[in-house]
Amino acid sequence: MQGGGHMSYGRRLVAILFLLLGAVAVAGGLIALAPDLPRWLAFLVGMNVLAFLLYGYDKAQARRDAARVPEAVLLAAAALGGTPGALVAMITLRHKTRKRSFRRVFFAIALAQALLLAWYWADSLS
Repeated sequence: MQGGGHMSYGRRLVAILFLLLGAVAVAGGLIALAPDLPRWLAFLVGMNVLAFLLYGYDKAQARRDAARVPEAVLLAAAALGGTPGALVAMITLRHKTRKRSFRRVFFAIALAQALLLAWYWADSLS
């Protein structure tokens, strides 16, 4: 699978499940270090760390013209709560910043998350 090789639906699903398991593992480690940390916050920290690392790995693979991380997995990392980590990776590593179709979906995810947060906060204030 050189360059932007395609991954089957099943393999993408497995990759996304491993991403979730990784975030849960990082969250478990954070909770062990800081037992008072809310589990949802530990999960989000874990997902953002993993999203950043995943985008960095994909950038390194792109430079080597080696097997890449499917865009569906990169976008899933953002959609599952890793949007800030993914955005930091995109900016600092200059990765996936030129591909307009990817950016469109990424920022649609970010907008949807921002709207959900705004709705949640507005609802919690009333």
